[in-house]
Amino acid sequence: MRQTYRSRSAFVMAWFWLAFVAFNVYDLIHKYSGKASMVALAVLAVLTAVVYVVALRPATVFTERELVARNPLRTVRVPWAAIEDVTVSHAIGVHHGDDQVLRLWTPMSSARERAKAQRRGLASQRRGRFQTEPALSKAEQAAQEALAGRTHADWVGEQIRERAEAARRRHEEAAPVQASWAYDAVAAGVAALALVVVAIVVP
Repeated sequence: MRQTYRSRSAFVMAWFWLAFVAFNVYDLIHKYSGKASMVALAVLAVLTAVVYVVALRPATVFTERELVARNPLRTVRVPWAAIEDVTVSHAIGVHHGDDQVLRLWTPMSSARERAKAQRRGLASQRRGRFQTEPALSKAEQAAQEALAGRTHADWVGEQIRERAEAARRRHEEAAPVQASWAYDAVAAGVAALALVVVAIVVP
């Protein structure tokens, strides 16, 4: 089963940006005024390429056989059995091979999010017999206890660790890690650069 984790806030903001760009591109084409319009289109293209690379593309993907890290400019595939350890600070670090560490672009945990998670953990510990909060269902209580004191990055890191341990228990072969350039990100950059050149050349 394929599972994808990414920054929800960045993903939503990126789609808002794309809607904004679509409206402005239509307006610039409809009211085309020569070089000024081309410069505006080139600026939008460059910013959209950046938004795609840093907000839309990054994702951490779980497949049956491997962990797929889609970082801004690279895609790295790490078989579950090849993962030796997982550490979580502001980002998730996946240790594999000869002291190699893969830093996942998403999800990350900010200092604010970690402090909020710690307060949530303390609140759950202080909850006594008499409480004024609404009663939670068993499923809600289980979810709250699972996330108490932990960030989303902590939880995803734990899922990676569990899958790696399960693969080793099944004696799966630790296949080589595969890394490749993100050709979609490169294409977005090339397209934006082409528009910049056109904007410079157009009189």
